[in-house]
Amino acid sequence: MQEINNDLKKYIEENIFPIYEKNDAGHNLEHINYVIKRCLKFSKQFSNINLDMVYATAAYHDIAHHIDKDNHETLSAKWFYEDENTKKFFSEEERLIIKEAIEDHRASLEREPRSDYGKIVSSADRSTDIKMILKRTHLYSLKHYPKMNLEEMIDRAYKNISQKYGSEGYAKNYCLDEEYNQFKKEVKLLLKDKNEFINKYLEVNGIKNSNNCK
Repeated sequence: MQEINNDLKKYIEENIFPIYEKNDAGHNLEHINYVIKRCLKFSKQFSNINLDMVYATAAYHDIAHHIDKDNHETLSAKWFYEDENTKKFFSEEERLIIKEAIEDHRASLEREPRSDYGKIVSSADRSTDIKMILKRTHLYSLKHYPKMNLEEMIDRAYKNISQKYGSEGYAKNYCLDEEYNQFKKEVKLLLKDKNEFINKYLEVNGIKNSNNCK
């Protein structure tokens, strides 16, 4: 199996990874390493895949999240493409494929990613831990909707998780992924009972139970 270019890894670890300290907890370096690991795993399901391209796509895919969360995929792709150092490792054709793959990674994308690289990083970017989803959603609400009360935050979380991961959720997967399939089953069960969802939300986020939330 192909080994990732050591010089590429060193450049990214020293110059790209530190930037993720600016991102929120849901899009930090821990998340990036999670996505990289899953990308490398899913790459085995495709033929003629360049692991250096997979690694770079995953490493850059959320880099601009702290600048504009709503357009971070476009800005992250631009960041990669305008990084002159990437020309040391990739041809122009390869850089364009990586750029497009980063642009195509969001779960809300209404079409299929344009390449296998986009399908790999998009699939790898899916969460498989319901506790992590509930934590990330709560932290996001605290940061971006500070005027919301707890009941409103829980309702927002229930709605967002239903829309993204429910039976008709928009978060697609383009790889064989038993972890994600199991996660979807757990989410489906949790969404069936709103009170159970509330209790799980409170438990995961260390919030004392409140009858006002039921």
